[in-house]
Amino acid sequence: MSNQVTGAQSLVKSLEHAGVDVMFGIPGGAILPAYDPIYDSKIRHILVRHEQGAGHAATGYAQVTGRVGVCIATSGPGATNLVTPIADAAMDSVPMVAITGQVPSAAIGTDAFQEADIRGITMPITKHNFLITNPDHIAGAIAEAFHIAGTGRPGPVLVDIAKDALQKMTDFKWPTKINLAGYNPKTKPASQAIRDAAALIAQSKKPVLYVGGGVIKANASKQLLQLAELTGAPVVTTLMARGAFPDSHSLHLGMPGMHGTVAAVTALQKSDLLITLGARFDDRVTGKLSTFAVNAKIIHADIDPAEIGKNRFADVAIIGDVGEAMTALIPALEAEFKKSKPDLTQWWNQMGSLRSKYPVGYDHPADGSVSPQYVIERIGAISGPDAVYVAGVGQHQMWASQFVKYEKPRTWLNSGGAGTMGYAVPAAMGAKVGLPDATVWAIDGDGCFQMTNQELVTCALNNIPIKVAIINNESLGMVRQWQTLFYNSRYSNTSLESKRIPDFVKLADAMGCVGLRCDTTGDVDKVIKEAMAINDQPVVVDFSVFRDAMVWPMVAAGTSNDDIMVARETAPDWDSQEL
Repeated sequence: MSNQVTGAQSLVKSLEHAGVDVMFGIPGGAILPAYDPIYDSKIRHILVRHEQGAGHAATGYAQVTGRVGVCIATSGPGATNLVTPIADAAMDSVPMVAITGQVPSAAIGTDAFQEADIRGITMPITKHNFLITNPDHIAGAIAEAFHIAGTGRPGPVLVDIAKDALQKMTDFKWPTKINLAGYNPKTKPASQAIRDAAALIAQSKKPVLYVGGGVIKANASKQLLQLAELTGAPVVTTLMARGAFPDSHSLHLGMPGMHGTVAAVTALQKSDLLITLGARFDDRVTGKLSTFAVNAKIIHADIDPAEIGKNRFADVAIIGDVGEAMTALIPALEAEFKKSKPDLTQWWNQMGSLRSKYPVGYDHPADGSVSPQYVIERIGAISGPDAVYVAGVGQHQMWASQFVKYEKPRTWLNSGGAGTMGYAVPAAMGAKVGLPDATVWAIDGDGCFQMTNQELVTCALNNIPIKVAIINNESLGMVRQWQTLFYNSRYSNTSLESKRIPDFVKLADAMGCVGLRCDTTGDVDKVIKEAMAINDQPVVVDFSVFRDAMVWPMVAAGTSNDDIMVARETAPDWDSQEL
């Protein structure tokens, strides 16, 4: 029996063999041959309203499920509209396969209609990418793409397929094994590195577990809990690691970084040992790098060898899966602690006093308007730790990372590395598709919301009932905060007038959603509960909030973490803390 199929049929069969259950996309000329077999496929295809929405939805799906997300677009502008979500996925290590159509192979390089060198464009922001001009290569490329995207350090892979390769005939052969020369991610850490790490921890008087998003990618939260409780050391979770360790745990000092807690930032600064797990010494965490944790030795566990020593020299490098690293480290550490275990009492006295003296808090506005922090805090309290929270970028993102209590991994999604405005609504859509029984909140700003809100139409038509909280301060809030602090309150082009235009409630209604409005503090709980009760349609709540609320604490860009500001005050007097 012949396995003769078109290249397009080979593509769809390949996606089925790869275990794809849903993909997000928009057809167009070059990818059109693929949409004919999609019509007959069991794979659910969700027709989005913009390719950027398809990319972020694939990301949101991947982040909550741990599976590879899939988006599909046509050539030229279809493909270039995927560039932002691909870059976003690369920065945050999200497994994604993007499939794009390309002009016919004979036309490549001629500036043909809707031609773009998407392979060249995305070369710096993909783990790998393919240009397929021979239909015989489609199945193998798809198999490799999923393998590369989902193994090692996860990331995006692009498969660009010429239109004629989709139209020609081929024999379908799904590869039974994949052997890629030069691609062999090392998951098992070296035993010597584990022993060296255990020895360092056993000598440390001021250790900190510096936890990054890699712990969530490795599904290693249980190992982290064991390791933390064994060491008794303070734990800090970066923006991408919120939920990797329970906020309610006594060892947790909160989030470090530009808008981290005073205790978390100071713990890193004054530490003598950073046990770095799946984190990358990002500038938003380190502040001015030359002043970061100057007295600390570094243990750095990461699956990506390129991260080791990139920004900070590692005294002990543990290359491998961070879950496997912690699994190996726990018994090694138990053996060391039998010989001697450091007394962390003094370290905890100092950190505990900072935690109680500088809690993350906020003031209710004197003019009686609604505090944005209060809104977000109440959404978290009413929806609870099983809900999924997806943020856009800016002030509301930081408040959502600070005032929602995260107890579980994969319940907090945001664009950490790229900082992509417009991420929240489509990513929430993808998250809801991945976890249809979960409550999914997009906590968005009025600026971010106006970039990608058209995907609410997709949600309404496809029975994807997400909930959107617009934290509406009529401004590009984070930029306005910087203008207040660093540009003498000269508000150049940050006013959006979005309490007048558009009317978000009417807009939601026009897109097949339920629109609600909240203008007073007394109504916040009532409106959130009203939104929570609607589960058969998307809900959009326009929360009118105080315009000049600010995110505190704050380490200004390019400055030292030692200069952390707490609500317009100068930095705390570190010397008086005797740290």
